[in-house]
Amino acid sequence: MAATTEKRSDVLYVKMLGGFSMSYNGKTIAGSSKSSVSQNNALLQILIHAREKGVTRDRLEELLFGDREVDNAHHSLRSVIYNAKKYLEKAGLPKVNYILSEKDIFYWNSEIEVEEDAYEFEQLCERAAEESDPQKRLENYLKASYEYGGEFLPMQSGNVWAVRESMRYAQMFADCVESAGNILREAGDYDQMKDLGQYASAISPLSDWESLTMEALVRMRKYDEAIRLYEGTVTYYLDELGVHPSGKIVEWFEHLGKGMTHQHTVLHDIISDLDGNDGFEDGGYLCSYPVFQGIYRSNRRLMDRTGTSSYLMLCTILDGKGNPMKDGSVLERLSERLIESARRSVRRGDTLCSYGRGQCLILLVNTTREDCSVVQKRLNGNFIVGRQRISIQYDVQSVYPDEQSTFRKTS
Repeated sequence: MAATTEKRSDVLYVKMLGGFSMSYNGKTIAGSSKSSVSQNNALLQILIHAREKGVTRDRLEELLFGDREVDNAHHSLRSVIYNAKKYLEKAGLPKVNYILSEKDIFYWNSEIEVEEDAYEFEQLCERAAEESDPQKRLENYLKASYEYGGEFLPMQSGNVWAVRESMRYAQMFADCVESAGNILREAGDYDQMKDLGQYASAISPLSDWESLTMEALVRMRKYDEAIRLYEGTVTYYLDELGVHPSGKIVEWFEHLGKGMTHQHTVLHDIISDLDGNDGFEDGGYLCSYPVFQGIYRSNRRLMDRTGTSSYLMLCTILDGKGNPMKDGSVLERLSERLIESARRSVRRGDTLCSYGRGQCLILLVNTTREDCSVVQKRLNGNFIVGRQRISIQYDVQSVYPDEQSTFRKTS
């Protein structure tokens, strides 16, 4: 993480990455969820971020008032500036003219020194890109990466200027992490590489930085951690977006399998380790999606030899109107009930996993289409309670390559 520096009493500290706050003399003067979207703060955010370039009157009025009908934009702007000055004075800042104007361009008064995290982040990025010494370049890239606190002014997501800046900073962050990761990879510093990947994943979710952590763990031969990361990442992406992570993390998961080695032992001990304990004596085998994927592929190969019939069943929770449920507080409880109902409705030789929110995948092995209907009736009996209007949609398809027709049924 970036080292924390002692704050000076005569500097206005402004946070714009990952949220908004201003502090002076150790006191927070802006930053609550309510105050961060006020016109006072919107004005200060624009002018402080513009620095010495300033903002023209027309542009400032456009950014502050947008498409709203304002009787007199010039008068309204003067009113906002007056209120902002009084606000700063009341907050304890020195009594100066905080906002200057010259030829219809407005500036923040440099008499009040400002440290803005977005500006500091950008300076570190530029410094790193210009540095010729590899070690110093790495240090600057890491400082810049850890300086990035998240999306630029997230509460201003309705304002085009803030959204554009947010996208620009997000790309700069991605470039910094990528560059730092490349240097760490070449240096074989996988511990720092792992830490960087974990930080990037936390600060910029759903941006595929888990692949950086995964690579570091595989290269360090920390296979148990890598497996947990992979399974957790797949589940997270399915729950949040309904998609799988990128091919990068899958690629490193395959590297993991190739690189795993074990101590020389006897077959009896290996069987004990393979048997393990899945936590259930009865019902189907509940596993993570990556494990399910491996079992499915193995079953496909086995069918080529034995000619047995297997079916893949996708169960989807429907609301009272017959539409798939995709969000809501009730869905989490229903998803858990669906999984447990499915596990108790199939045989021990069948496999199932959660597939995103409100969906369950079941692999029914050595079975027939008629048996699938029996499973559906059993699952309905375990899942549906009383006069509940919630139902389950079943999409079923043969796993055998020559019999790929799909049929759908709703309970």
